[in-house]
Amino acid sequence: MKPTANLWQHRLRFDMRAALAICGLIALVPLFVTGPYALGIILVSVYFAILALAWNLLAGYTGQFSLAPAAFAMIGGYTTALLDFYWKVPLALGIPAAIVVAALFGLVLGKLVLNLSGPYLSLTTLAFAEIARVVIGNSHEFTRGDQGMHVATLMQSRVGYYYVFLATLVAVLLGLYWLLKGRLGRFMMAVRDDPVGAESRGIDVVRTKMIAFCVSCAICGLAGSLYGTFSQLVSPELGLLQQTGLVLSMVVIGGMSSLSGAILGAILVYLGSEWLREFGDIQIIVFALLVILFARYVPAGLWGFIAARLQGRKT
Repeated sequence: MKPTANLWQHRLRFDMRAALAICGLIALVPLFVTGPYALGIILVSVYFAILALAWNLLAGYTGQFSLAPAAFAMIGGYTTALLDFYWKVPLALGIPAAIVVAALFGLVLGKLVLNLSGPYLSLTTLAFAEIARVVIGNSHEFTRGDQGMHVATLMQSRVGYYYVFLATLVAVLLGLYWLLKGRLGRFMMAVRDDPVGAESRGIDVVRTKMIAFCVSCAICGLAGSLYGTFSQLVSPELGLLQQTGLVLSMVVIGGMSSLSGAILGAILVYLGSEWLREFGDIQIIVFALLVILFARYVPAGLWGFIAARLQGRKT
């Protein structure tokens, strides 16, 4: 048992170093990319990297397949927007409030769905995501419906915002690394690999799932809140199923159960989706096909393929 634990720690450290190296490269981008549009695209890819890390914690490390990461980002964005619009709550409080509210929604939903397994969990979270989006979109008197809501901004500098998002990405990385390297991280993977066996060894399976679900929802809420202050607008489009589909494809293509894979996949998939806009609305078709191909032929994803070569091991 001990060699397995040591091997996991070694792989996690290697994965974390690689993830930080990727973040270091992302930090250099404003030195070479000065156009506001191009810089904004890369900034949004960092936003998706945060969502991908959140979803990967749940699906890749705990084995819980949720279809609501974009919905929780939307909830986080609207929490900050509503506090700002109606009560002029400063962003220093509005952004933490988004984290808390998204986590509380996750807690309530988790109590309802985390005893489910197989397709039922996915279908329930999908239903929640669509209900949340429709309710927000139709509450015209309170949320302004599809018109969206204005949100105050942290700063006017796009470069400044770029580094705010990057600093958030690094903070989320460090937090997930701290969580995964400890006992709770090992519990999560035990639940993912064999929930019945984990429970027989004294692991509280539901509690472990609940913690992972709430942490994932909180991270999504943080990402959605920051994105709202950057775009200065939140709308029900934040919670579209298409956004969740992008997040899922990012993790599968980049590499499940990998911090580096989630970031690498988010950057490549989002930049690819922007390039594909020139050819019409075919992004979902292209990335759906890529997900199928990767799941069939490269199940470890891009990062798993690269790491195996770097470490001299076969996938």
